[in-house]
Amino acid sequence: MRLNVSLNVAATWVGTTALGPGVRSVVWVQGCPFSCPGCMSPDWIPDVPARPAEAAGLAAELLADPAIDGLTFSGGEPMQQAAGLAQLARCARRIRDVTLVCFTGYRLERLRARPPAPGVAELLAEVDVLVDGLYIAGRDDGHGLRGSTNQRVHQLSGRLADSGYDFTGRARTAEIAMDGPEALLIGVPPPALLTVFDTAVDRTRRARRDNAAHTRGAHER
Repeated sequence: MRLNVSLNVAATWVGTTALGPGVRSVVWVQGCPFSCPGCMSPDWIPDVPARPAEAAGLAAELLADPAIDGLTFSGGEPMQQAAGLAQLARCARRIRDVTLVCFTGYRLERLRARPPAPGVAELLAEVDVLVDGLYIAGRDDGHGLRGSTNQRVHQLSGRLADSGYDFTGRARTAEIAMDGPEALLIGVPPPALLTVFDTAVDRTRRARRDNAAHTRGAHER
């Protein structure tokens, strides 16, 4: 009997069309061994405790909306938590026959020859489309679901090969979602959008800090 593996989750989102074909739910894991310059999620690089989640409960959360027909795993680095994500994929498919897109900074050949963590082979067996390779900002052409042209799209199962979704040449789309006080950028954004988003987030954080300091000062007077 396989034991449950707790996942360290940076964020989730239910219902997006920006990270693969159809309507998908997304899991971003916390922790990545790479520090690609220009990474769109630098807060999720440190391997620190975030939200702990068990596969069965998380699968139910991600598929609570009946419109969801796919999952996308990103991060962070999914292959560092491969065993837990493989279990999540299996739990989800017991609820509904969803497709699975997964991003990784590792090359597929490395994953097969020298898995960086337990469960990599099991996760690859569940993945329909794998986008592999490190992000290189200088090779970001603004097209497709991969961030830069060195990254490759592998149709591992063939389930999405005839979906009509252009993983490499399509015009990019991104969504900005509000999760309480936090803003979440969903998708592989055009470079200009990422700059605008980061600037807006920085301004908002500074304004909140200034407002909090002003409030504390008013209480102390």
